Amino acid sequence: MNNQTSTVEVEALPSWDLNDLYKAIDDPQIEKDIKISFERAIKFKESYKDKLKNLSAEELYIAIKELETLEEIATKAVYYAHLLHAADSSKPEHGALMSRLSEKASEIEQELTFFGLEWNSLDEKLVEDFVKNPKLNEYKHYLKSLRKYKPYQLSEKEEILLQKVDLTNRPAWTRLFDEVISRMKFKVKLPKDGEGYEEKEMTEEEVLSLLYSSNREIRKNAAESLTLGLRQHAPLLTYVFNILVQEHSIENKLRGYSNPISSRNLSNEIEDEAVEALMKATESKIALVPRFYKLKAQLLGLEEMLDYDRYAPLPTEENSEWSWQEAQEFVIDSYKEFSPNFAKIVKEFFQKNWIDAAIREGKRGGAFSASTVPSVHPYILVNFTGTSRDLSTLAHELGHGIHQYLSRGVGHLQSDTPLTTAETASVFGEMLTFDRLVENAKSKREKLALIVTKLDEIFATVYRQVYMTRFEQKLHELRQEKGEFTTEQVNQLWLSSNKDMFGGSVTLTDNYGFWWLYITHFIHSPFYCYAYAFGLLLSITLYNESKNRGDEFKDKYTQILSLGGSMNPSELIKIADVDINDPNFWLNGFKLIESMIEQAEKLAKEI
Repeated sequence: MNNQTSTVEVEALPSWDLNDLYKAIDDPQIEKDIKISFERAIKFKESYKDKLKNLSAEELYIAIKELETLEEIATKAVYYAHLLHAADSSKPEHGALMSRLSEKASEIEQELTFFGLEWNSLDEKLVEDFVKNPKLNEYKHYLKSLRKYKPYQLSEKEEILLQKVDLTNRPAWTRLFDEVISRMKFKVKLPKDGEGYEEKEMTEEEVLSLLYSSNREIRKNAAESLTLGLRQHAPLLTYVFNILVQEHSIENKLRGYSNPISSRNLSNEIEDEAVEALMKATESKIALVPRFYKLKAQLLGLEEMLDYDRYAPLPTEENSEWSWQEAQEFVIDSYKEFSPNFAKIVKEFFQKNWIDAAIREGKRGGAFSASTVPSVHPYILVNFTGTSRDLSTLAHELGHGIHQYLSRGVGHLQSDTPLTTAETASVFGEMLTFDRLVENAKSKREKLALIVTKLDEIFATVYRQVYMTRFEQKLHELRQEKGEFTTEQVNQLWLSSNKDMFGGSVTLTDNYGFWWLYITHFIHSPFYCYAYAFGLLLSITLYNESKNRGDEFKDKYTQILSLGGSMNPSELIKIADVDINDPNFWLNGFKLIESMIEQAEKLAKEI
């Protein structure tokens, strides 16, 4: 680590090179690919509609191969447009391309809608014969997965109508949300080098990073600035939430889902009861939350911990700011200690500019890894400011990148994983980086600071995500019972849910009530959040297994990642001899969390 006191210079950070997708926004190949995909979709429909029951296994295999190929061609173009827009939504041409290609992709999907519907209309015995046929073994899970949607399908005309209408529903409102958030400016009072203060204009991502400052006044000013900005845009953002919650409810009722979270659970290939068991297991261990935050308040010397104090770092003798080069080398070496092959893949991301790290106006906040298509490779977006948290985020997204990179071999239709296993490699990568940081700690004080920071992340990944899911459930209930909700109603619901979690260990101000407004998962992927808790607790178990079983486990773990979404999650994880259906499975993860708190308490007494 270096001795910088300022944030990382934007010019020193990489922007991704999207040339492996297309050469430029006006690349003629974009239009050619969309045209080719559409023409092949029409031909596919002409060749196979109303004929599936008469196909041989070999003919069905050829049909699925063609479906996979033409869908991948269109998906490649759509991903390119979305990545351009995520990197800079301020350019109207980026939004226009994303909108146009999304419309074209929808037209293609409309031509292909018949396939899933017709497959699910087939006699169970015929389907079973197809699935058991060795010629179709490559697509066995894909074909079985289609059947799970059978009870919730509508007629072909209704399905196509919903696809057409969808262009002006969730994608349109999501784009509006992203563009509003990415263009928001926050004025923060920051101390000058000498005396007094200066007002600096910042993006949402930059303001959020200040909440991790060691200076309490900076954290307070950042929190007030964030609240003011969100309050000013609250009417619009609240309206977007209202529309999307109601849209979700309408489609759920049309399809016959039993509750608002059921459609997400179905896509995650997990039963409603299993998700509820996960959340109840988390709630049964809620006493760990106030125990941790009371310890942290004591370590920070705070009589009262306020909402903007939660992520404050503990003071250490070491400077915690990282340059991009330092972060790159540290993460590569962390992965290398586990697997030289993983480190080799990570190096490609850095060397070939598959990562966009700079913070700039118009860029989407947060971080993600986009799988794109198997014929290309993933791309990663982060907003790097040089903090230890950014180091952890980088390791996290590169875990996703490794997972997506390895799973390309199972093809476009099965490479994507359900959210329940999507976080497996990402959290695993975080743990690799964390352990290396602890090993390199130069003092007990630094080791304590690292453990507390990791516990901050774990509590945000497990407890916060479960309670955000509970908040979403209550929000959907409120919308159905009371009609359109107001900002003030949701603020109170948000505060209530979080107060239940903290158990009096953190004082939540009225300002914190507005902070639900910027959380993108509520907009992009309703009920996504519990998957983080699932992924972390699963990864903790797998990580412990890796320490005990050596190379034999590494081979099985690599196999799990390489299989992507080509197996059911519970069957996939059994490759590593782990049973996620074991009632004690989730509680084992909390044992490690509690042991980390005990370790922090012990170190605190020794310092």
